[in-house]
Amino acid sequence: MLRRILLLFTAVLLAGLAAPDDQTRPSPLRATLDNGLRVVIVRDPLAPVATVQENYIVGADETPPGFPGTAHAQEHMAFRGCADLSADQIAAIYAQLGGAQNADTQQNITQYFVTVPAQDLEVALRLDSACMSDVQDSAGQWAEERGAIEQEVSRDLSNPTYKFLTRLNEDVFSGTPYAHDPLGTRPSFDATTAEMLKKFYQEWYAPNNAILVITGDVDPPAVLARVKALYGPIKRRTIPAHPEVTLHPVKAESFTLDSNLPYTLVCVAMRLPGTSSADFAAARILSDVIGSQRADLYGLVPAGKALGTEFVLAETYPKASLGFAVAAVPAGADPAPITADIKKILAGYIDKGVPPALVEAERKGEVASAEFQQNSISDLASTWSQALAAENRSSPDEIVEAMKKVSVADVNRVAKTYLALDSSIVGILKPSASGQPVSGKGFGGAEVTTAAPTKPVPLPAWAEATAKSLNVPPPGPKPADMTLPNGLRLIVLTEKVSPTVSVIGSIKHQPDLQTAPGKEGAGEVLSELFNYGTTTRDRLAFQEALDDIAASENGGVNFNLKVLKQYFDKGVELLADNQLHPALPPEAFDVVRGQVAQFTAGQLQSPEYKTNRAMDVALLPAGDPSLRETTPQTVSGLALSDVQDYYGKVFRPDMTTIAVIGDITPEEARPVIEKWFGAWKASGAKPDVLLPPVPVNKPSAVAVPDPTSVQDSVELAHEVAINRFSPDYYALQLGNHVLGGGFYATRLYRDLRQKAGYVYTVNNSLSATETRATYSVTYGCDPENVSKARTLIDQDVNTMRTTNVTPAELEQAKALLLRSITLSESSEDAVAGGFVARAMVGLPLDESHRAAQRYYEITADQVRAAFEKWIHPDAFVQVVRGPAPK
Repeated sequence: MLRRILLLFTAVLLAGLAAPDDQTRPSPLRATLDNGLRVVIVRDPLAPVATVQENYIVGADETPPGFPGTAHAQEHMAFRGCADLSADQIAAIYAQLGGAQNADTQQNITQYFVTVPAQDLEVALRLDSACMSDVQDSAGQWAEERGAIEQEVSRDLSNPTYKFLTRLNEDVFSGTPYAHDPLGTRPSFDATTAEMLKKFYQEWYAPNNAILVITGDVDPPAVLARVKALYGPIKRRTIPAHPEVTLHPVKAESFTLDSNLPYTLVCVAMRLPGTSSADFAAARILSDVIGSQRADLYGLVPAGKALGTEFVLAETYPKASLGFAVAAVPAGADPAPITADIKKILAGYIDKGVPPALVEAERKGEVASAEFQQNSISDLASTWSQALAAENRSSPDEIVEAMKKVSVADVNRVAKTYLALDSSIVGILKPSASGQPVSGKGFGGAEVTTAAPTKPVPLPAWAEATAKSLNVPPPGPKPADMTLPNGLRLIVLTEKVSPTVSVIGSIKHQPDLQTAPGKEGAGEVLSELFNYGTTTRDRLAFQEALDDIAASENGGVNFNLKVLKQYFDKGVELLADNQLHPALPPEAFDVVRGQVAQFTAGQLQSPEYKTNRAMDVALLPAGDPSLRETTPQTVSGLALSDVQDYYGKVFRPDMTTIAVIGDITPEEARPVIEKWFGAWKASGAKPDVLLPPVPVNKPSAVAVPDPTSVQDSVELAHEVAINRFSPDYYALQLGNHVLGGGFYATRLYRDLRQKAGYVYTVNNSLSATETRATYSVTYGCDPENVSKARTLIDQDVNTMRTTNVTPAELEQAKALLLRSITLSESSEDAVAGGFVARAMVGLPLDESHRAAQRYYEITADQVRAAFEKWIHPDAFVQVVRGPAPK
């Protein structure tokens, strides 16, 4: 909890780093076509998957004066029609390829990326090349998309972190293009025309202003031949000059913004070197050092002065970057003392330098982290794109070569030069009081609705056969699955794409059933105490041991380890030491108990907590274990023995599953796991950790005020009287992918976003455990559109109950699900995490393949019957957070 509260700020640059000297990687295939398009193809045989990432060297920097969101708007419009492809065709093709496509606009680049089964790479390339050839940018399509992009603006303006970073950018980069981000404003979008967007496209979207990165299990020469054939005929264009960035001195400033967070955030920010600076590598090491758990900034946490801390190197632009130290303190706390503490720590590094040992540790850690980039096909594409397009480097390895040369003197020089406290920006995010939830029968009235689709979308010949081919994917690699004598389940899968090993583990537990009466919060306190070392190594010694092997580790009921193969034994020793022998020191317990109590006090008053609580109370029967509530009083009343008792109940080997994946065989992994976890013993019978089934809830509506939000966040949900093992689970999931998951090709997106422009995103899900299931739909919109969007949702869901989906929709939903199973194997973490998740529920490890066969065989009649039986919009609980719906 507390140790994760600052993850919303962890936008640290993840540019790839070089491999150890003894590791040989396949060389990327590079080419520059005659029209100027730069192409990089990197083979990664992790899974039969490929990622295509198109990078245009244009972003917010190049937008016309007064229209800061032009690049962002054009990014949206590329999905509304390219060359001779309509918006419906683009959406249908992407949905049937697995639905894993998106785009983003940054300060100096715009990126389009899609991950597909490798066999479908040709279709993805044809789609991308069509959008490089031309876009439609029709007035009619822009009129519809304008509403969606304005909802994205409202969503971000309702996010306190976004507003915080925006203000920091304005202060640190005042007078430069960096001062305004790519999002745009509602007034500027109202004034934007389709003609303006087409002009922007024609100026900047050209092959000679783009870098195409392709990664995955591909044949690089064959792929390059297809790239030349598809992209080669596209004409180069004369590209306008990119704007000059002239930096001005930063002026000291302080500001306070209201937030809906359950704690106060205090930030001290300054301008650091940009990616084109020779000092950037040293700045990265400096940022890592300041943010280290062995450094003084984090030391504020065990000292009881902060709930959490971080140092973030964010907004990394060519000419400059934004860096800031941030600390969380309890809601209502005076921010002055923690501000002074942060400045004192930074001043100490300026005056006396940083600890040399930390420079070496962070340098080793950065180099080691590069290896893990290879363990995800999409991450590998992002790493190369960041290096080449955003940072103008020759490869991701370039930055590590610079970092390898960084000395302690370099880091200290950069600290003295750039940690300019006299001109620093002090920002404070202060929790704003939220009103109490208001119950009601509903909000607003009905709206004229659209009709369910009746005609399939015709596809071009090059997409028809491939996109619509339905095949059950072959089973993935079979892991070794074994149970140790103490009951611990061990799953091992060998993947030799990098010299790394990842360990992901989980303990099956249920705090609502295992926490003693009146001891609510014991689990939260225990979770934080895993940061305080073991019985043989104190907090600093434990972190130093991890740093020595460049490993990362987290302990608790969900635990993990990332380590280079040569240090696997030592890494597992440290992981087991933390899991089996946490120190739980009394002095740390006193500090953590106070921190958790303070955090809980703020959390209970936050709009997010009130929203979730209102939903739980409406869905669950009175007295349900999941309605137990942690309060400041229950936390403050805890003794160390209560936390130790909770640890003894929950932490058992016979409730634990560990998955090991990477450059290691089962024969190598088992002895090491057994060596360090084998002595762990369970006492007594296994605990009951299954919540009882619950009845279907009654409908209700609640509004939770959030004074910092300009957009309403809406969740509709009801309990479903099935569980994860119910036969109808699969028919419901398949039908759910007719409703959503495929962007404009699915009903909810088409009706709420593409046609009506009410929302930016709408998500629907069926979540199920061994005993319970919940169906939900979530969306965000303007207050006056809450009921209009709700009416469309009710209609779309009710149509699923009364009318068979069309053959085209059924085929598309099956294609989306079947291909998404293949895509889920494109990252080692996803594979290992999937094994553990299935083990926790009691599903077979090859459940995804078994599910694929079931999805393939389901009929439209079965989908309709399942929805008719189990999904009831008239039972929805509606909880709205934000301004009062109209």
